[in-house]
Amino acid sequence: MADRPAVASRRDPDIKTALIHHKGDDLNGEGLALWLASFSELIAVVAIEEPKSRLWKRIRREWRRSGPYRFLDVLAFRLYYRARLAATDRAWEAATLDRLRAAFPAPSPPALLLTQSPNSAEVEAFLRDRAPDLVIARCKSLLSKRIFTIPRHGTFVMHPGICPDYRNAHGCFWALAEGDDANVGMTLLRINEGIDTGPVFGHYRCEFDSLRDSHILIQNKVVIDNLESLRSKLIEIDEGVASPVNTTGRPTREWGQPWMSAYLRWRKRARTRRRAL
Repeated sequence: MADRPAVASRRDPDIKTALIHHKGDDLNGEGLALWLASFSELIAVVAIEEPKSRLWKRIRREWRRSGPYRFLDVLAFRLYYRARLAATDRAWEAATLDRLRAAFPAPSPPALLLTQSPNSAEVEAFLRDRAPDLVIARCKSLLSKRIFTIPRHGTFVMHPGICPDYRNAHGCFWALAEGDDANVGMTLLRINEGIDTGPVFGHYRCEFDSLRDSHILIQNKVVIDNLESLRSKLIEIDEGVASPVNTTGRPTREWGQPWMSAYLRWRKRARTRRRAL
């Protein structure tokens, strides 16, 4: 990424936007709020503060989905990531947030709602009252139809993976684990009732080091490196001139949580490629 992200060339107050993110995720909260406010009227922010019970539900669901052996594989990678990779990623995120603060002026504070669930009745009332033209959702939770259909142009996600090839969780990780480096990237799509099956409005990629960068860093970097292109696409969507990408014939698959065994396979392949250069 350049030292400073490009500042939007124009601000269109006719575009009213809202942002949904997890409380404590400052890069996707404050950072993207600054960016959205640079070219639109950011009128609402929903910050999710999930109760601990939600984490246990995810753990039980993963256990049922994966089985005991694969669950241990998932857990091993989580522990490895926290011990070996997370500190580097947090430093990158902090430095990137500082660059966003320098590049984009602080907006007038938008209306803020703190909630335990983005699908709560209070979130629905909050968004209906403010009537955004489009919403950017940067959250792990699947949104209910009564939430994602509120904006005039719909609710959009910056999915960490190329869709429909890498749907559901951690698409960048699984593309790397599969040796599919050409499809390491991000998809701008409009939410529908499926899991990452909505209309695709763009595929985006970035430069990365497959031997050094974690999948978390890559999936954040691909958003930050493409802010100018994303801004242009969102304006086109608001103006009604953006057409979905034709993804007919592409492979499609839902992926899950990263495995330690898959991570080791990814890094072994990356080392082999590096030695061959």
